[in-house]
Amino acid sequence: MERAARGVYLSPEAARSRHRELLIVAARVPKGVFCLLTALAFHGLTTEMPHEVWIAVGLKSRTPTLDTPPLRIVRLSDKPLHEGVELHVEHGIELRVFSAAKSVADCFKFRNRIGIDVAIAALREGWEKNRFTIDELWRFARVCRVERVMRPYLEVLVG
Repeated sequence: MERAARGVYLSPEAARSRHRELLIVAARVPKGVFCLLTALAFHGLTTEMPHEVWIAVGLKSRTPTLDTPPLRIVRLSDKPLHEGVELHVEHGIELRVFSAAKSVADCFKFRNRIGIDVAIAALREGWEKNRFTIDELWRFARVCRVERVMRPYLEVLVG
């Protein structure tokens, strides 16, 4: 076993995993959900490699503190926090990651933080790779309340 962070020990295989940072964060913040750039990278919908781990927590949740890796916290209300969560078990640790469609809708919601160009590129990449349907995307646009923002991009994409 290798000590990865305070209170987190990983097997040698897990320590060499490409999701090593996600495993550490998931072990320390079990109720957090990987979102935005981290979720896009997890689903292969971005060429950008985030230098921080983006994680969503509840509005009133305690702010997680970790020495490494650096975290970027996003606070969401109950419905957006619990909708579209996928569970992936890797090396015995449960990774909670937003689905591809929810991640794209979140990118449009937080476009001022990550950039509209990242959101548009993720939308195009996800559509070309058939990672979601228009119905799924529209459902999460409603959950995130970004229907008006996404509508022109969806019309160009589908039309």
